[in-house]
Amino acid sequence: MSVLVLTLAVSAACCLGSGFVLQQDAAQRAPLSDFLSPRLLLDLMKVPRWLSGLGLMIAGMVLGAVALGRGEISLVEPLLATNLLFALALSRRRTRQPLGRQGWVGLALLAGGVSAFILAGEPRAGSAVTDPLRHWLIIGVMVGLALMLTTYAKRSRLSWGPVLLAVAAGLLYGVQDALTRVSGQRFSAGGWTELFTGWQPYALLVIGASGLVLVQSAFETAPLRMSLPALTAAEPLAGIACGVGFLGDRLRTDTGALAWEAAGLAAIVGGIVLLGLHPAMPCGAAVREPERDLQPR
Repeated sequence: MSVLVLTLAVSAACCLGSGFVLQQDAAQRAPLSDFLSPRLLLDLMKVPRWLSGLGLMIAGMVLGAVALGRGEISLVEPLLATNLLFALALSRRRTRQPLGRQGWVGLALLAGGVSAFILAGEPRAGSAVTDPLRHWLIIGVMVGLALMLTTYAKRSRLSWGPVLLAVAAGLLYGVQDALTRVSGQRFSAGGWTELFTGWQPYALLVIGASGLVLVQSAFETAPLRMSLPALTAAEPLAGIACGVGFLGDRLRTDTGALAWEAAGLAAIVGGIVLLGLHPAMPCGAAVREPERDLQPR
């Protein structure tokens, strides 16, 4: 594993985790009439704390993009999932909550899961799939799942709406990471002309903006501990699917390696859930009811 890629990915995770905490702190005060509306972003742009969080998130995405340009997405994505550790560290400093057994177990699962997946899978570059059908099929499945989850979250009268929105945003962010890598490859191959004659950078902007609206709506309507674990778990899974599906990333596929890779991913998700539900994570406002506020307008 390249030390530079590791440093870039962990630095990106630090910026992302800190940025999410600041964004949720501001988003929970936004009016519910902005739920799932671009107006939410316009209102939040007036809040300095949210802008600081957005700046950290953008810095994290830039660092992540550089890491993706130098390493396989199947390697970088698990490392980006450690952003929850930095979110917990910032929240713990503010709440003064001890890490406790739950925190240590979650930390061990997340760190061990990332290590197990990378060591067992040995992610390496391969030949990217040139068939556009494969690209559209995998991206279409991810976007379709995100739309389905968003629709259900919007219509549901259950308190799981923010979790579903966060999963949808994570799926879009995973696709965004894949398109970021493709766009970087096109730019390296032919400069600005090659970049902007493809559809990828335009899809990247649309998916990125859509994911931002979804995640801010999730932050607006529920505590961070409900949304951030789902977001953090969904993004690497979607990114790895895109990396293996059409970017040419290769993982070991013998029986033992596959077992350890699956165990590593399961441990990552388990660690994310435990850390996300840790008492140090900010509760924010109570889940914002009544349920009619989550209905289509």
